[in-house]
Amino acid sequence: MREIYRIAEKNIEIASLYGRVHELCRDYRSDGRPDLVVEITRADVDREREQDAAYSEDYLETLAVYRQIADAMPAWDTLLVHGSAIAADGVGYLFTAPSGTGKSTHARLWRQLLGERARMVNDDKPLLRVSGDAVTVFGTPWNGKHHLGENIAVPLRAVCFLERGTENAIAPVAPQEAYVALLRQVYRPGDAAALKKTLELLDRLCGLVAFYRLRCNMDPAAARLSFETMSKEKTK
Repeated sequence: MREIYRIAEKNIEIASLYGRVHELCRDYRSDGRPDLVVEITRADVDREREQDAAYSEDYLETLAVYRQIADAMPAWDTLLVHGSAIAADGVGYLFTAPSGTGKSTHARLWRQLLGERARMVNDDKPLLRVSGDAVTVFGTPWNGKHHLGENIAVPLRAVCFLERGTENAIAPVAPQEAYVALLRQVYRPGDAAALKKTLELLDRLCGLVAFYRLRCNMDPAAARLSFETMSKEKTK
């Protein structure tokens, strides 16, 4: 099967063994000349199985596709981050932390707090483009187990590192510390040149948006605290 999708303003042609990836990407369908062609082979699926043997082949193929896209994106000043991105009043905020910390829960609390003012950009693997003096966060089809996200793009204002805590507290994080923390959540390509570009983009990103650390107990007051603090931050 072969289809073209527009992801992070790039036309990507996907040739697959199975149909699942095309169902996943259906909201991103496009046409025109592809900027990137992703052709999945049996060997690609087998490599994914080495890491996730319990999953079906059609699911493993979706991982192989996103991996090839993420490998190519640094050439377009774009990197993939493991996190939950939400737009509030048309401005993007990214919550990131190790799996199971509560990124999705905190984003849900924002949606409950803000109602129609909030839109979910991506709940797992958003793309960030670092261009000039601005950072844009894009939705992708790889949007978590609950499939929360939209095919939208918004300017990114702030990144928040989540930690579990008994009381809610938020504080700024210096760019140097943010770089180290965010490096753990950024997709790192295997190709040396693409990895070098990813690290350069990460360094630039740390000079363009605000960073915070939120220790929270995952109640609605945590969402109010983080929104009221970060929404006051002026774009750099």
